[in-house]
Amino acid sequence: MPPILNAQGLTKAFGATPLFREISFTVNDGDRIGLIGPNGAGKSTLLKVLAGDEDADAGDVAIRKRARVGYVRQESTFAPGLTVRDVLERALVEAKVAEGEHEGRLRETSGRTGFPDMKAEAAKLSGGWRKRLAIAEAVVTHPDVLLLDEPTNHLDLAGIAWLEELLNQADFACVMVSHDRYFLENVATEMVELNRVYADGLLRVKGSYSKFIEGKQLYMEAQNKLQDALKNRVKIEVDWLRRGPKARSTKAKARIDNANDLIGQLKEVNSRVQTSSAGIDFSATDRQTKRLVEFEDVSCVLGDRKIVEGLNFLVTSGMRVGLVGPNGSGKTTLLRLLTGELEPTSGTLKKASSLKIVYFSQTRELDENLTLRRALAPDSDSVMYQGRVVHVASYATKFLFTSEQLNQPVERLSGGERARVLIAKLMLEPADLLLLDEPTNDLDIQTLEILEESLLEYTGALVLVTHDRYMLDRVSTVVLGLDGKGGAQTFADYGQWEQWRGEKVEESIIPGQAGTAVTSGAKGAVENPASAGGKKKLSYLEAREFAGIEAAVDAAEDRLQAARELIDDPAVAVDAPKLTEALAEMDAAQEAADKLYARWAELTEKAG
Repeated sequence: MPPILNAQGLTKAFGATPLFREISFTVNDGDRIGLIGPNGAGKSTLLKVLAGDEDADAGDVAIRKRARVGYVRQESTFAPGLTVRDVLERALVEAKVAEGEHEGRLRETSGRTGFPDMKAEAAKLSGGWRKRLAIAEAVVTHPDVLLLDEPTNHLDLAGIAWLEELLNQADFACVMVSHDRYFLENVATEMVELNRVYADGLLRVKGSYSKFIEGKQLYMEAQNKLQDALKNRVKIEVDWLRRGPKARSTKAKARIDNANDLIGQLKEVNSRVQTSSAGIDFSATDRQTKRLVEFEDVSCVLGDRKIVEGLNFLVTSGMRVGLVGPNGSGKTTLLRLLTGELEPTSGTLKKASSLKIVYFSQTRELDENLTLRRALAPDSDSVMYQGRVVHVASYATKFLFTSEQLNQPVERLSGGERARVLIAKLMLEPADLLLLDEPTNDLDIQTLEILEESLLEYTGALVLVTHDRYMLDRVSTVVLGLDGKGGAQTFADYGQWEQWRGEKVEESIIPGQAGTAVTSGAKGAVENPASAGGKKKLSYLEAREFAGIEAAVDAAEDRLQAARELIDDPAVAVDAPKLTEALAEMDAAQEAADKLYARWAELTEKAG
């Protein structure tokens, strides 16, 4: 069967800036492709071209006959007055689905997306539920391929778990632009990086995100070997040219042409292999005090919403706190308590004297009329960075900006570039306590990794709010979990928080309300451990493992049976090398089956 989507020779540029050139991209049945790449590589533009929303400058996109393409944009907006049901029905009408199928499709999609109220007004939904509705709007039409642009943005942790389960069970192919590494690891079966460092403009590797990292490493090693080989050959040819050969013979002319070709190839490889990375390095003050902020029996109520009740928590120098909870549970409110923007309803919030707090806000306000130069250095052409004067052009280069961009208005920068500007401004302020509210939005994976390294090296205290589970696991030394009902508890890591949660707590369908606890279903976490007399229960990851372990046991038994049949084969029994190999395979199959049975028993007991 031909591919669902077959794009060949695609080229796209904005003005004089090429995004990608002559790339090829195919999507086949069952593909779950994670699409990554640095900011500005053209990932969102490529999705628009594949979806038919935008034309490429050159190249073609062929769609299989009668195939349906679903597309979920980064931002999910709906016309005022439309209910959730209206949005889904309109999608069915536009997709020309027979009217007799509408009701069944609506019921099925409502169940898969978990909407508690089909009559809710779409435009008034909270951010996470608007994202769910946008995904439901595409899924209800039964697409052959679903294109998703940053689908985890605006989803809380329970929402991301829901999306992973939806895509893993789906019968359609999908292409997902995402910087969420755990999401890619859990869902993608193939990875594509769009990046000009590759000869073909992209690198495609079968397997999960971690397999892609291995594949990319092998590719870059091969490129470095090619670079070294070309350097050696070019050196030989240049030495020959310097000796002044007479270019009279055909052979000499051919060698001169070949030397010029090799020099051109080396220049092209050098330009691709040379990569830049954002230099992110936060500054801490020289404060000696260890106790920075202390919550003593702090409660905070906004309107009729209880954010925290009776919170006792100490932030000390060097502590890296991961602040987690469903959307609407009060994470940003807690940060505002720390900055002093809000006062506790009751209790005491003690701060060390002259405490320097730097706050990276989720709203990320930048004056779009300013040039990049003035956004970074409002009053001069230099900045004070880590105690020394640095020219603004050099400082901008640390964040991968070119000298040409310095005089461009901020409004012309991409979302990821704006995030880098804000981080650059943040770095100029020495802090005792760094508050980061969703700093990972719009950052590419390369910049995320550099941000993580910087946070790990930062010697001040840090409170981090993020839906990036990988960053939470890697950076935080303690996790403070909010349950959306006023409860808060500390944990050693994110995995403990997931287990404590018991039921998944999803954000409210309406902004400003508390999150809702929902039953988990076959693949979610089970009831709260506290309600079962202290019995251990399955975490979300364990529950997902438990849901698929029976199939894994069946596969292991099939492998074991095949190994036994091979040993019984007369042709193998009389061939010593084959028999040795078959016996080793049977031992390995038996060991794998035994381990699975033991794990199955362990999870069954834990699940009760």
